[in-house]
Amino acid sequence: MFQPNMFENLHHHHLVDMRHTNTENNLDMLRDDDHDSKSGTDIMEAPSGNDQDSNQHPNKKKRYHRHTQHQIQEMEAFFKECPHPDDKQRKELGRRLSLEPLQIKFWFQNKRTQMKAQHERYDNTQLRSENEKLRAENIRFKEALSNAACPNCGGPAAVGEMSFDEQHLRIENARLREEIDRISGIAAKYVGKPTLTYPDVSSHGPSRSLNSQQGMVGEMFGASDLLRSMVGPTETEKPIIVELAVTAMEELIRMAQVGQPLWVPTSDNSSHETLSEDEYLRSFPRGIGPKPLGLKSEASRESKVVIMNHRTLVEIIMDVNQWSNVFCGIISRAMTLEVLSTGVAGNYNGAMQVMTAEYQVPSPLVPTRENYFVRYCKQQDDGTWVVVDVSLDNLRSSLISRCRRRPSGCLIQELPNGYSKVTWVEHIEVDDGSVHDIYKVLVSSGLAFGAKRWVATLERQCERFASAMASNIPAGDVGVITTPEGRKSMMKLAERMVLSFCSGVGASTAHTWTALSGSGPDDVRVMTRKSMDDPGRPPGIVLSAATSFWLPIPPKQVFEFLRDENSRSEWDILSNCGLVQEMAHIANGRDPGNCVSLLRVNSANSSQSNMLILQESSSDPTGSYVIYAPVDIASMNVVLSGGDPDYVALLPSGFAILPDGPGQYEGGVLEVGTGGSLITVAFQILVDSVPTAKISLGSVATVNTLIKCTVERIKCAVASNNP
Repeated sequence: MFQPNMFENLHHHHLVDMRHTNTENNLDMLRDDDHDSKSGTDIMEAPSGNDQDSNQHPNKKKRYHRHTQHQIQEMEAFFKECPHPDDKQRKELGRRLSLEPLQIKFWFQNKRTQMKAQHERYDNTQLRSENEKLRAENIRFKEALSNAACPNCGGPAAVGEMSFDEQHLRIENARLREEIDRISGIAAKYVGKPTLTYPDVSSHGPSRSLNSQQGMVGEMFGASDLLRSMVGPTETEKPIIVELAVTAMEELIRMAQVGQPLWVPTSDNSSHETLSEDEYLRSFPRGIGPKPLGLKSEASRESKVVIMNHRTLVEIIMDVNQWSNVFCGIISRAMTLEVLSTGVAGNYNGAMQVMTAEYQVPSPLVPTRENYFVRYCKQQDDGTWVVVDVSLDNLRSSLISRCRRRPSGCLIQELPNGYSKVTWVEHIEVDDGSVHDIYKVLVSSGLAFGAKRWVATLERQCERFASAMASNIPAGDVGVITTPEGRKSMMKLAERMVLSFCSGVGASTAHTWTALSGSGPDDVRVMTRKSMDDPGRPPGIVLSAATSFWLPIPPKQVFEFLRDENSRSEWDILSNCGLVQEMAHIANGRDPGNCVSLLRVNSANSSQSNMLILQESSSDPTGSYVIYAPVDIASMNVVLSGGDPDYVALLPSGFAILPDGPGQYEGGVLEVGTGGSLITVAFQILVDSVPTAKISLGSVATVNTLIKCTVERIKCAVASNNP
């Protein structure tokens, strides 16, 4: 049973002290293990009665027997449960595998020898690493002593005058050395499952942000950060993680199914509910501990019926790449550190994996939220699938997290005709003090990271998948792509464009934005990226620029204005006021605004006469996107013919449009949070085709002017349409 102080008792529960093991038993075990050092798959046949006398047959060759794959798998499985089978167990195992008991005995002896060698190599590696750390620490202490100064006179301090802190560090160093020796002694006696080697977390440092700069411009993917420094769990942590995951699943199911008094409807909106903190603590006394100081709670839940079968949904959530792609507007990065269980063969029932993820809002003004957590998937007796996440920050005392994920996830129920009902619960504890003022209402309302955004995104993506799989496309509409190969190829290209845009528009710690002026919400922020050996991007130096601003206009109205090709010339400076015509499109759902379009700009500029614009627009109640990229005609002809879209170079730009809060537009909007729109504009421009070139201030100034002019044009155009 999981207890609140589980993390504090970690070592008491899972470090086996074998100091009192019987010495004679250990010696017998070592003699047994050292009997034969051959491989566990090729063993020597037992000698028969006719060739036991080596003097009679001095030159007789010994025969070797290679086990079958089935025999090896069975013996491996048995070894995990019992490394030292007795005579009765060896006979029974030999009977099942058609092997002699002596063959079984030899295989287990060889296997134990291999395991012993693995543990010795692991122990040696760990001890060498600890030795190097102690050497470095010793050198640092010597340097500190040589440079020590008397706190009274400022002169050199004698050895006997070292500070209290230095004395404390020396004592702590000695204690740690004793602890290492003690644990190493225990590990040397331990026989069991092989232990994997992991790099030390502390060696990576606690730094979260990337501070490498190229001149005045932030550089993308330039250094390591907290997520990249994370490593998988240790062997002693794994049992704790399993128990925590099982407890979290029980909590999630109750959170998803129970109503009042746990969830209380708000007075102003009966469809909206809040979590009662007091009732939650009474209902779930176990868990990951009390809420840390400085963090606030965000809890929400949402249900929706989606057009996708339950097994596909489970696969998407449990596959980190599919999960990141489907929710690319919410997840900037994610990684599976270790799979603790793959589940039952053929599905994810019982699957468990340790992961890291970074969650974002599409704006540089909202800090991302980083999590280190375990994900557990289980099918319940009634057929409902449950996937739960819960933070593991308490396992690592070195982690200082400003975001904790209490049991969160979803319940997936199978419905007829390939539909599923999804109930999503998000329960987060977070420090949101760094959020910019214009986004604070949105974030505090739960629309930015809450369950409603997850479910709305999932519903829209399910409609997109259904549209991509559709085969009965009417041929009567002008511009509709009807060939399955052309639709699939164009949808794949548009998906890559959207993923690229979403990965570079937020405040991810994988890159650094640099503000060109002050710290206002509408200041332009820029960063650079070197593009080399990537067929999906043009080679050279790419300059990304983004800015966010607020408009007193409903998000749906802004979305319709920006996606409409007829109004594009009002804000797109690069179109040179030319007529924009839609050449082809693919519907992406029930909303007419959700589609992939191929646009052509009829410009007087001859250099643009052979260029097309690929655009995807998508909208749901929690946000909208209009993302586009210029493509040349030759490449698009290949794509529309069903060719590989991965070799089409793209530099996506576009808009992310979010509501400014939960309020509804009632006319005469005057302030943030009353039904207006939060808009992020992001451009990517190739400023030099040579990847090793240095970016010029003139290029930065040009991009800054371009994005500011675009914002002003949008504000003027929208204002003129809403007098």
